[in-house]
Amino acid sequence: MIDQGYIPLSSLPIGRTARVKKLNCSGLLRRRLLDLGIIKDTVIEALAKSPSGDPTAYNIRGAVIALRSEEAGRILVLPYREEV
Repeated sequence: MIDQGYIPLSSLPIGRTARVKKLNCSGLLRRRLLDLGIIKDTVIEALAKSPSGDPTAYNIRGAVIALRSEEAGRILVLPYREEV
């Protein structure tokens, strides 16, 4: 269930920033994401897509991490509003 303006990280446009709100996964994938520092309120910026479109590079806590769409789709984020 997606609510309160949350979107999957995989839908975040390149160049935009968002804050992590929820992980919709369990087991090894959840552990991997937590180990990468992807916890509630972590700020993530979408940097670039690979030429084939998957994976996408994200700036997470100062490190560039590539996540596949399937993984990024399990991370719900709240995008920052564009400033006018």
